[in-house]
Amino acid sequence: MSDIQKTAASAETTDAQKTIGAQKTAGLVDAEAPAADAIPAVDPRLLVREQGFAGYLGEFKRKIKGGELGSIPVVLGLIVIWAIFEATTGRFLDPANLSNIAQYIVGPGLIATGIVFVLLLGEIDLSVGSVAGLTAALTSVLAIKQDVNEALAVLIGLLAAAAIGALHGFFFAKIGVPAFVVTLAGFLGWSGLQLSVLGNTLSLNNISDGVIYSLNNTYFDDIAAAYGLATVCVVAYALAQLADRRRRQAVDLPHRPLSELSLRTGAVAALAFTAAYVLNQSRGLPLGLTIFLGTVMLASFVLRRTRYGRKVFAVGGNAEAARRAGISVVGVRISVFTISGFLGGLGGLFIASQAGVADSNLGGGNMLMIAIAAAVIGGTSLFGGRGTPWSALLGILVIQSIMTGLYMQGSSSQAAQYMITGAVLLAAVVLDSVSRRTQKSAGRT
Repeated sequence: MSDIQKTAASAETTDAQKTIGAQKTAGLVDAEAPAADAIPAVDPRLLVREQGFAGYLGEFKRKIKGGELGSIPVVLGLIVIWAIFEATTGRFLDPANLSNIAQYIVGPGLIATGIVFVLLLGEIDLSVGSVAGLTAALTSVLAIKQDVNEALAVLIGLLAAAAIGALHGFFFAKIGVPAFVVTLAGFLGWSGLQLSVLGNTLSLNNISDGVIYSLNNTYFDDIAAAYGLATVCVVAYALAQLADRRRRQAVDLPHRPLSELSLRTGAVAALAFTAAYVLNQSRGLPLGLTIFLGTVMLASFVLRRTRYGRKVFAVGGNAEAARRAGISVVGVRISVFTISGFLGGLGGLFIASQAGVADSNLGGGNMLMIAIAAAVIGGTSLFGGRGTPWSALLGILVIQSIMTGLYMQGSSSQAAQYMITGAVLLAAVVLDSVSRRTQKSAGRT
């Protein structure tokens, strides 16, 4: 094509664009109407809600085939576990037993919530058990031996835990030492410091009616407390769903109809008020459970609704791509390990409150493995980029249910507990691996 022809073609294109623009301005042509031969810009899967029940059924089948199982396996597994132990013991679902389980999950569950953040990066934190033990030891020594106000001692202990996590993150993100090595060294070093802090006593009882004592022994026995918390959770969920619907409407994206929002909110309400009813049949709403649920909800909000949360998922999905997109990979990594350290220390205080003592064994044994297993069993991927803080809650519920059910059956030996928990963990990892492979073959990753 000659230069004259190119100039003429360019002029014709410009004139045509101007004509179409003028028609759009005048309202003769729909500004958003696609060309007749254009490929639809909207993914048909986003139009599921407009197809009614058939659309949802098709979407469910697509997710199953594509390996997008979400929390379905762990929820079904939890139902099966509860059904088996109720059938074999006849009292597993008693309000008193469920209330005890709600208390036992708090400490390990908080530690597991911190682990979720680290796993989202595709990394691991092996130090959380020793950080939990050191935090409890440091707090008790300051409050009992050094006569520091206990509330201030708790604050110092938690700040120390966060600082330890930030130190791990610094060596990993800035120096380049593998997280496995850094946190393994931390596991050994902080365990030694825990023994050093406790000194010859190796054990310190909690102050009677003190701050740490109250963490595990405070119950809100007024029925309005449990039902009030349930109401707050349901209202918050409904408002969040409505806000999301309005945001999607504002930019002309497919959104959930009000009927679906009502159904979802009704399901959440049924679950929340059933839990409140069960707790009120025993000792009421535990303070520890309230703090745990609040932590999980806050962590979920941060990860799902904030720019920081999107950065965490971006770094976990592909750190190099995140760096090229302008994300401070070093800052995100350090902050994640800081969160893990802080929640590890908070979980340690609850474990000390439950045990009634801060001793040299706190945070040792199988505590680290339980926290990691809880996050993975709940649905957080070991490969990074996929998971939610609710995984920690579901996973620790599964583990604690197994431990409590076996104990009620008369099997107090840890052998059976370890073997069953290990089998469940292996099943969760295998399911995650198969799910990722299926998604990759389906073009979803």
